Amino acid sequence: MIEHVFDGVTVQLTVGDITDQPDADAIVNAANAQLRPGGGVAGAIHRAAGPGLAEECRPLAPITPGSAVITGGHELPNAHVIHTLGPVYGTDEPAAELLASCYRNSLRLADEAGLTTVAFPAISTGIFGYPVRDAAVVAVQTVAATAPELESVRVVRFVLFDRAAFDAHREAVIQARPHH
Repeated sequence: MIEHVFDGVTVQLTVGDITDQPDADAIVNAANAQLRPGGGVAGAIHRAAGPGLAEECRPLAPITPGSAVITGGHELPNAHVIHTLGPVYGTDEPAAELLASCYRNSLRLADEAGLTTVAFPAISTGIFGYPVRDAAVVAVQTVAATAPELESVRVVRFVLFDRAAFDAHREAVIQARPHH
């Protein structure tokens, strides 16, 4: 695991399973607009959380790209799931601004709920087709820019699917660090 601190918020990078982050107060679901179980991250989270999550999500849907909603964690080891709809690359524009909104809005919801540790997947990089290197830069820069506003959130963990995504996020952290 790699760590870097931006304005009192520790950003962690790890390769792993988003549904196996027992020390996180919330995990973030790369959701679909209807907040239904699906493929990828959303499917894995819904399977691990059990059917209660889909029931709690139903009245909150649909959501729009860049927006986020918070639910309980149900059978997950986490108290909460924050659901955000990333942009479909090449369709939802401006993609970078919508992706930044996913991270910013998710962090604000976590902060409003008094949470300290939030785990994110690489939003929009799966079937939504966002190039992982570009997405990593947006994600890390948005977390770094939002960090000074956060009161309770102290750890933001990127739980990445594979080594390539990890390396892309590591490069983005190096780029985002202030140069002395």
